[in-house]
Amino acid sequence: MNKTVHVISLGCDKNRVDTENILYFLGQGGYRFTDNIEEAEVVIINTCAFIAGAEKEAVENIFSAAQLKTSGKLKKLVVTGCLPMRYKDKLTKLLPEVDCFVGVNDYADICGIIERGDKMRVCGNNCFTEKRILSTPPHYAFLKIADGCDNHCTYCTIPSIRGRYRSREIDSLIREAQFLDGMGVGELILVAQDVTAYGKDIYGEYKLTHLLGRLLKECAFRRIRLLYCYPELVTDELISMISGEERIAKYIDIPLQHVSDAILKRMGRRTDKAQITELFVKLKRAGIAVRTTFIVGFPGETETQFNELCEFVSDYAPEHTGVFAYSKENGTPAARLKDQIPYRVKLSRVNKLGALAKKVAEKRNETLIGKVLDVVYEDIDYDKNLFIGRSEADAPEIDSLVYFTGDFCDVGKVYKVRITGFEGYDLIGVKE
Repeated sequence: MNKTVHVISLGCDKNRVDTENILYFLGQGGYRFTDNIEEAEVVIINTCAFIAGAEKEAVENIFSAAQLKTSGKLKKLVVTGCLPMRYKDKLTKLLPEVDCFVGVNDYADICGIIERGDKMRVCGNNCFTEKRILSTPPHYAFLKIADGCDNHCTYCTIPSIRGRYRSREIDSLIREAQFLDGMGVGELILVAQDVTAYGKDIYGEYKLTHLLGRLLKECAFRRIRLLYCYPELVTDELISMISGEERIAKYIDIPLQHVSDAILKRMGRRTDKAQITELFVKLKRAGIAVRTTFIVGFPGETETQFNELCEFVSDYAPEHTGVFAYSKENGTPAARLKDQIPYRVKLSRVNKLGALAKKVAEKRNETLIGKVLDVVYEDIDYDKNLFIGRSEADAPEIDSLVYFTGDFCDVGKVYKVRITGFEGYDLIGVKE
C-alpha cells in the first residue's frame, strides 16, 4: 500500500477541526493526500450523526466510496467521528464494507489503526493536538476550545456521542493559536458545543473572557469570533468585552432553539423568555450582531407557541436566523414524548418562520444601503463577474455574503465597500 489517502469531512466546523487533526496525524505517519478519491488507496470519511439527515449523508458517502474497492484503487475504507461513537459495534454488521471504525478520541493512533486493521476503536483518551493541516482558506481557522457537552437538552444526542464537557487547557490553546497566527491566519473562530461554558470543568470557574484576553495579548489575529454561546452564560462582562475590543468581531452565535417558556422547559433549556429578551436588548444596545437557531415542531408545540416564536423574530430581529424542523432522535428524552408533531405541520412552520426571517434580513439590508462596510474578500463569482466577501457581522460558510465590484483584490484582505443594494440575504456594493 502506497499510503495515498483521500479524506471526506462531514458535519459542523467542530468536526472540521477533528478532520484537520486527522490530517496532521496522517501526515506525520507518511501518508500522501489526494483530492481525487479514485486515486486513493485509503479513504477516510469523518462523519456526523447529530440527526437522521446527517446519518443519511454519512451512509450515502460510505456506500459511494465502497464501490471504489472494485472500480478503483481503494484498499481500505475508514469511518471516523460521531457515527462510530453513536452506534459502536452495531456498525460492523450494518456496514461490512468498512474496514475500520474510529471514535473521536482515537485519532492520534489513526495510522496504527489503519495499518493494523483494527475493526472498531472507540475507547481512546482525548486526542487534542496543537498542530493541524488546515482545510479552510488560509485567512481564517477554527479553534476548538472544548469537546462534549453537559447541557443535556432533551432533543440532543451530543452528550451521548461526545461525552461530558471537556475544556482544553489555556496554555495549550494559546500555543495552537500562536501556531495558526504564525501561518498567517487573520480570523480565529472559537468553537465548542458550548463556548461560554469554557473552563468551568478544569478551573472551577468560567474562563472564556480570560482566554479571550490572552489571545488578544499573545496573538496578532485581526479578528476573533465567537460561535455557539449559550444564552444563560452570556454575561455583561462578555458583552462588554465583545463591544469594547476592536479585534473581537461584533458578532455572537447564540442557539436559542425557542422562546416559549413551556417549550424551553420541555427542551431542558436553562433560560426563559424574559431572560432571552433582556439579553437581546443588551446585545442590540451594544451593537453586536446575533446569529441564532430555532427548532420548530418540537413535541407539544402549539400554534400559539409557534406564533410567539414568530413574534419574537419580528420584534427582536436577529441578524441571522437558522430554522430547523425538530428531528426525533432515538435515545433522547424528547423522542419518548407522545405529542409528536406531524411532519407536514413541521414543514409548514419551517417555511413560515424561514420566510419571516428572510423579510427581517431584507429589512436590515435596506438600512445598510449607502453605508461603507469593512469586507474581507474571499472568492469571485465568475457568472456575476463580482468579488465575494463577508462583513464583520457574517461568519464564514453560514451567513450572508457581500458581492462587490472593484479593480483588484487579494484573498483574505479587508476592503472598504459601499453598499448599493441587496439581493435577499446578500448585500451588493462597490469597492471604494
